[in-house]
Amino acid sequence: MRINPKSFHQATGQDVQFVQDHHSRSGKGVLRVVRGAVDIRTSLPTFEKRVGVELTELNHRQFWIPAGFAHGFVALSDTADLLYKTTDYYAPEHERCTLWNDPAMAILWLLEGNPVLSAIDLQGPSLADAEDVA
Repeated sequence: MRINPKSFHQATGQDVQFVQDHHSRSGKGVLRVVRGAVDIRTSLPTFEKRVGVELTELNHRQFWIPAGFAHGFVALSDTADLLYKTTDYYAPEHERCTLWNDPAMAILWLLEGNPVLSAIDLQGPSLADAEDVA
């Protein structure tokens, strides 16, 4: 599968410029909240709407997450490699987190047992208490 600006625009209707590529490797049960998607733009009627998708090496799916969405993933296989692009440069001062198991988001994580979480993800605020990004 080849993705270029023309095919991306045809698939999404979006004209974006990607500025960074990232590679994240996780072991089974690792849940990363700061990296499904939930609209956290409180001023829009789509606030708290969510979607989830299973990405595997067999289905070759890709998932576009626009700005203004909280997003996360959980590794269901022994090792999961996530390759992702961003439309802005990494700026840790703008990184935000929400509570991974917030009942308001009602995300079905498909976990077997407890997730492996970072210290930051353990302390995320609820969606109601999260900073407005609108």
